[in-house]
Amino acid sequence: MTRIRVAVAALNQTPLDWSGNRERIVQAIRQSRSDGAGVLCLPELCISGYGCEDAFGAAGVASTALEMLSEIVPETKGMVVAIGLPLLHRGSLFSAVCLAVDGRIAGFAAKQILAGEGLHYEPRWFKRWPAGARDTVPVGEQSCPIGELVFNCGGVRIGLEICEDAWAAERPALRASLRGADLILNLSASHFAFGKFETRRRLVVESSRSLGLSYAYANLMGNEAGRVIYDGGGLIASAGRLLAVGPRFSFQPVRVTSAVIDIGATRMARTRSVNSGRVVAEDGAATVESAFAWDDLEPEVGEPRIGPWESSARIKEEEFLRAVALGLFDYLRKSRAEGFVVSLSGGADSSAVACLVALMIELAAGELGDEPFARALGGLPGLRRATTHRDRADALLHCVYQATRHSSASTRESAVGLTRALGARMTCLEIDPLVDGYVEMIEAAMGRPLDWAADDLALQNIQARARAPSVWLLANLNRAILLATSNRSEAAVGYTTMDGDTCGGLSPIAGVDKAFLRRWLVWLEKEGPYGLHPIPALAAVNRLEPTAELRPADARQTDEDDLMPYLLLDAIERAAIRDKQMPVEVFRLMRSQFPDYTVEQLHGWVDRFFRLWCRNQWKRERYAPSFHLDDENLDPKTWCRFPILSGGFERELAALREYVAQTKASGRS
Repeated sequence: MTRIRVAVAALNQTPLDWSGNRERIVQAIRQSRSDGAGVLCLPELCISGYGCEDAFGAAGVASTALEMLSEIVPETKGMVVAIGLPLLHRGSLFSAVCLAVDGRIAGFAAKQILAGEGLHYEPRWFKRWPAGARDTVPVGEQSCPIGELVFNCGGVRIGLEICEDAWAAERPALRASLRGADLILNLSASHFAFGKFETRRRLVVESSRSLGLSYAYANLMGNEAGRVIYDGGGLIASAGRLLAVGPRFSFQPVRVTSAVIDIGATRMARTRSVNSGRVVAEDGAATVESAFAWDDLEPEVGEPRIGPWESSARIKEEEFLRAVALGLFDYLRKSRAEGFVVSLSGGADSSAVACLVALMIELAAGELGDEPFARALGGLPGLRRATTHRDRADALLHCVYQATRHSSASTRESAVGLTRALGARMTCLEIDPLVDGYVEMIEAAMGRPLDWAADDLALQNIQARARAPSVWLLANLNRAILLATSNRSEAAVGYTTMDGDTCGGLSPIAGVDKAFLRRWLVWLEKEGPYGLHPIPALAAVNRLEPTAELRPADARQTDEDDLMPYLLLDAIERAAIRDKQMPVEVFRLMRSQFPDYTVEQLHGWVDRFFRLWCRNQWKRERYAPSFHLDDENLDPKTWCRFPILSGGFERELAALREYVAQTKASGRS
């Protein structure tokens, strides 16, 4: 025997959904067996779910995970299966993997490198397993080995890594390869971020090449716990060659990908490597022997299949759509809601949200089929009767345009035209009586009339806030999720009315900046995603200059006049928040990137950004949950923490004023 079939499974798990998680694990095992696989790698913590947060601190979580493991292991008869779970051992909790061989537990390994930055807080719940350490752990009446082990399963030597382990220089797979490992199984829970999949792919291929072995990588898939989206995309490589790539952003609960690896060929390739002379002495305690009979397989020829959209020249636009669509679908079904409500202004942000919902419906129903799609969403009557995507949009998406005397005919036409093109329901409301009622009450309370000269901001905000009760009422009556429509650029500077346009249960675009959203809408209008279609009705949206429409028409209000050019705002945000640069450094960088603006303009905009950023942290703390889409996120609950109260960069902004004064005095302006 030299050839074996290895499978990796992408699972759409849910934290603490014990029976559902077990069913999907068993489904993956059975599907892999039917595909002829002898080895299956499952994702990290797939029994409990990765996103259990502080529930990991409950003893019942670890004990229930072991109970579920005892039900799963018998299903592995005739296979080698790596299963992720939380494991309590000697008073510490570990992110662990159980290797089950032919229906019994062969042993455990535990994560050595914990992810503790960005949205990851693993050191809060788990302990690191010491490199090279070994012990035994009682499981029922068994005493099972645990630690940095190589499992010799019928002559095939298997090592284990768990997600972050693979990114360290002195990684477990390196030591396993020195002890003759033929195959490394990596159980991961690697969140989606723009462009990250290519980094993962390179890691897996290069690991297989540099270590002289085969490498199988499994990942979670879907919106597991609310904010984080996993893209799936299992990977199998051997001796530097990619053999298989699993689908990404699938709406199926389980996706299995497999490939045949040639153990004999990989071993011989390793003997020809310049690094093959580096070996370690055999340590009997570090190797677990397990009898296993492998089938003799024929060679497999072919290239890995990758979705056509993956090679798109507009890959970020494609990823954005597919990630948010999967996030919305899972949020809808896991929350057991019955649809979405969007307060549609006719502008870019709310139009993007409405389009994302409509395209989610097309993508999910197209992949799952009409009946499974309806069943996944609880068998709602409107979906059971639906025969087209427009029918499904009518059942699941309700858009509301709420006009005041400051709203323009162009935004109303934009909103109504887009809703009609998407097939969603549309309601138009006039809210001036509500706004006037609030203003009159407060004028009586204040004992004076309110006017735009003295009360500009308050008069703008009351219009946005007056829109909230009606859309909340509509969402409640529809048992629907109200989607907030704020983007990341607005979040950075607080250009949003709290309890107005921020109201909602979920904020799907708060992770992307305004400049990207505007480019995405133009792409969606003219090209559209692979396998779907463009949305020409967006032409009316894309013609409009972004505006809140909260001041009288003769004020000619625009977002960029209120703030600064969006491209500049986003560049300042990346420099100041992502790259942690101080005001002087940010100003100097902006002068280089935007030479057409004057020193006075750039100074004013950089100063404004830092002041607004500090002043509005309380708003970011109150945003509805948002999807994590890249590693420039501003969500304080998953990525970017900042004090609500601070010194406001006063010293640093004073240094900027001095630097600008010196620049102008020296004639460098």
